[in-house]
Amino acid sequence: MLSGSAVPLRCDPKLFTKDLTGKVVIVTGGTGGIGLCTAEQLIKQKATVVVAGRSVEPGTKVAKEIGAVFMKLDLTSLQSVRDFAAAFLSKYDRLDVLVNNAGVMMPPSLARTKDDFELQMGTNHFSHFLLTELFREILERSAPSRVVVLASCASAKCDMAPFDPKMDFGDLNWSSRKYQAGSAYAQSKLANVLHAMEIAKRYKGVTAYSLHPGWVQSGLVRTTLGPCACCQCCVDCCAMRCMGDMINVWDGSQTSLHCILAEPSELENGAFYSQFGVYADKYAKPGGWPLRHPNAEVTAENATRLWEESVSLVGLGSTPAGAQATTAKAPLMQGMEIKS
Repeated sequence: MLSGSAVPLRCDPKLFTKDLTGKVVIVTGGTGGIGLCTAEQLIKQKATVVVAGRSVEPGTKVAKEIGAVFMKLDLTSLQSVRDFAAAFLSKYDRLDVLVNNAGVMMPPSLARTKDDFELQMGTNHFSHFLLTELFREILERSAPSRVVVLASCASAKCDMAPFDPKMDFGDLNWSSRKYQAGSAYAQSKLANVLHAMEIAKRYKGVTAYSLHPGWVQSGLVRTTLGPCACCQCCVDCCAMRCMGDMINVWDGSQTSLHCILAEPSELENGAFYSQFGVYADKYAKPGGWPLRHPNAEVTAENATRLWEESVSLVGLGSTPAGAQATTAKAPLMQGMEIKS
């Protein structure tokens, strides 16, 4: 139950009456959580929705149930990103909305992707960065189109968090510094915010937005605890006490849907949109559509630098992918669930 001070921001119901016939949308992590809820709403409005995920059999089943198209995408592998992009481009001649929704949050120990990126930075940012760049041409050709990037309030300093999120450009992949899962997650979510800012400057006819969906009742945290219902209940209770009010997946999808469905003239290109959150800055707690980001690290200079680093690290420049990662490889997180 929400406290009196926590009021979820919700879309104008008129947005749910828009006819999306002929529009093509990709939702990464669209087979569960707020990604699935987002996909279902867009399908109700007659959009063609491609949901992308790692697990083929359950993903295909979910897609069939909601009327979506499932395509395999493993965000721990840049090759899988390239394969997914090639497969999509062979079937579709337009892309109206790319929703970079999937993500992984705070694995129990340091882990790396198949390309030797720190797992959270690699999954949440680098793979989505490459995916978006591979779709740049079709997005521009489909203009007006948009990219929606799911970040988090963790991109700013939050209650109960002992650190200020920042980009460590000297060690983006935790090669030399002592690993801290929370700081690594925060860095990856800050990267999401900076990514959207830079898309807004570089792409023609394409608008971009980053967002905090809220503290959502989904499996993102609980998957590390196994199937024990008692443990899951304890996690929810602790989260509500320590991190603030939780919201259901429908309310968690509202910010995404607002950024997808509102007219571009009603949105601010490159801006951050936020459900209410556990921000340390009091002015930011109620959220805002848009919200002035409370982290001083959110600058045009950092956005440009991250873009340039990302181009090299994903193999679009002269530096091979994963070059910053440590030579003493941490294990790939086998079985780590990547969700919205």
